[in-house]
Amino acid sequence: MKPKVELIRVVKTPEGEIKLDFSGKLNGRGAYICKCTECLKKAEKANALGRAFEMPVSAELYQKLREEIELLDK
Repeated sequence: MKPKVELIRVVKTPEGEIKLDFSGKLNGRGAYICKCTECLKKAEKANALGRAFEMPVSAELYQKLREEIELLDK
């Protein structure tokens, strides 16, 4: 468990889109992921976001997350 400020929120909107939510205020089902590449690798391997949202999550979303985490590490 970590404070929300140390996590990235990913949201499945009511329309069925999956988006990154940096404000923490988008409507929809939210899932949180740690801001480290190791956590992202584990989540991708275990399909954690796909299970949380009960739908497939695209490789592009994982790539966006990877890019955001790299920006935050700088």
